[in-house]
Amino acid sequence: MQIYSKLPDVGTTIFTVMSQLAIEHNAVNLGQGFPDFMMSEELTALVDQAMKKGFNQYTHMNGFPLLRERLAEKIAKLYQTAVHPDTEITVTPGGTYAIYTALTTVLQPGDEVFVFEPAYDSYIPNIEINGAIPVRISLQYPDYSIPWEEVKKKVNNKTRMIMINSPHNPTGSVLSEHDIEQLKQVVAGTNIIILSDEVYEHLVFDGIQHQSILGYPELLERSFVCFSFGKTYHCTGWKLGYCISPASFMKEFRKVHQFNCFSCDTPKQVALA
Repeated sequence: MQIYSKLPDVGTTIFTVMSQLAIEHNAVNLGQGFPDFMMSEELTALVDQAMKKGFNQYTHMNGFPLLRERLAEKIAKLYQTAVHPDTEITVTPGGTYAIYTALTTVLQPGDEVFVFEPAYDSYIPNIEINGAIPVRISLQYPDYSIPWEEVKKKVNNKTRMIMINSPHNPTGSVLSEHDIEQLKQVVAGTNIIILSDEVYEHLVFDGIQHQSILGYPELLERSFVCFSFGKTYHCTGWKLGYCISPASFMKEFRKVHQFNCFSCDTPKQVALA
């Protein structure tokens, strides 16, 4: 018997390869995005407490309710944006899962998705497994900026989505207010959806303001915005993240989510809340 690969050109992720080499050679592992220091003892103690209090069964499919409420409070404080915890936030098993689910929710065969390279390694396979076509656009050295004129020239009636990532993995570049204005111009009057990968939202330095899509209502209304608790609280092994989108988008997102993951780790969500 033969299985026909949906990803014939994809091998083992480079992160796994480099992590294995680091183990074999007793080397410092700079190839994978996890910290080499202990996480918060307070947070691990709260997980222990949650488990002892009986939070060990399935929680709500959309995420532990109190955690979604806390996230809505955080978003209101940071970005002055009202997000409804019941209809616009879903907790996911990691940021990468949130990205994959958003892509799967939207993409149809033949759709084109703009990807700015170098890019996180899941983007292209996630697009291709859904039968869509990645449109690769190189970021401009030395500051790894987006060439917006090239973007505008490549937009056509097959363009379904633009993927952005700020702070950027792997270069560390961040979007500016100018980038946001250019993005607004590109998508205005179109059916283009934005997928914004913001898993490093708090790793912004030198007084720079993180330009979250959550802070721009006219962009948020056409966006899936993905985040990671693992990156924020340096607990990558917990595999918890979340996605935010308009209620109409989230309704479809959850249709995919419920038959893939259904719900995420309960005691850790209680602790994070």
